[in-house]
Amino acid sequence: MKLQGLEDRLVILGSKGGPAIRPGGPSPTSSLLEIGGRRCIVDCGLGVTRGLIEAGVVLKDLDLIFITHMHSDHILELGPLLHTAWTTGLNRQVKVFGPPDLMEYWDGFLNSMRYDIDLRIDDEGRPDLRDLIEIHLLQEGEVPLGDDVVNVSALRVDHPPVVDCFALRFDVDGWSVVFSADTAYFPPLADFAKDCDLLVHEAMLARGVEKIVEITGNGERLREHLLASHTMAPDAARVAVSAAAKKLVLHHLIPADLPGFEKEEWLEATKAFTGETIVSHDGLTIKRS
Repeated sequence: MKLQGLEDRLVILGSKGGPAIRPGGPSPTSSLLEIGGRRCIVDCGLGVTRGLIEAGVVLKDLDLIFITHMHSDHILELGPLLHTAWTTGLNRQVKVFGPPDLMEYWDGFLNSMRYDIDLRIDDEGRPDLRDLIEIHLLQEGEVPLGDDVVNVSALRVDHPPVVDCFALRFDVDGWSVVFSADTAYFPPLADFAKDCDLLVHEAMLARGVEKIVEITGNGERLREHLLASHTMAPDAARVAVSAAAKKLVLHHLIPADLPGFEKEEWLEATKAFTGETIVSHDGLTIKRS
C-alpha cells in the first residue's frame, strides 16, 4: 500500500550482529527502508518495535516486512511486532516475505498467542490478526510486490549452515539500496549490487572476533562459525569497490558493543573503498540525497 508523504530514507534500527544484548549496547539486526511510498522493514531482531516507534513510525501503518533468514537475531521479534501493531489498530493486510521456515515460525507464534488473540477479538471487537498477515516465501529473482514504482529482487548468499539466506535489492527511479544479509565474502553480490546508491553490508573486525572468542564459553566453535559464515570488513569494502557502490554502510557489526573498538578502526579496515563509508549505529538515518 502506498503511504502518502513518505520521504525516501534508510534507518538502522538495530546495528549489532548476533542475538546477545548488553547494558547500554545496540540492538540486534533490523532496518527500516522507506522508498517509493512503501515502508519496508528488513529483519526483525530484538528491539525492532521500539526502534520503529523511535523512528516515528505509526505501527498500525506497517506495510512490507522482509526476513533475510531464520537466525534469531533477524526474526525473534517479528511476531511481537505484528501483534503489537495489531493492538495499536492495524486493520489491513501486511505482507511478510521470508525463507520457507517462516511459515512454521508464524504458525507457532499464532498458536502461542491463541488465547490472547481470540479474547481480544471477542472482547474488544478487533479483526482477526490471522487474516491480516500474508506470508510469502522468498526465492531468487524478482520479488512479486505488484508495485509499478518499487522493484525488489533477492539473491541467495553464502551463510552456512543456513541454506536460505537472501540479499535484497530495492530500486526506484534514481535510488537503489542493497542489503547483503548475513554472508561470507561472496563476490557475486557485487554484480547484484552493481551501481547501487547504498550497499548495506555486514562486517567484522578480525581483532574483534578474537576478543569475542576470548570472552565466550564456546569460543572455538563460535570462531569457526564467524569465519565461515560472515564477512571481514576489508572484504565488505572489496564488494563495494567491485559493485561501484556510491556509499557503503557497515551493518550487523561484529563486534558492535565491546569497548576499545572505535569508528576509526572500521574506516581503516575498509579504506580500499574510496567512496563514503558509514559505520552503523542504532537510529542512524540516511536520507536520499
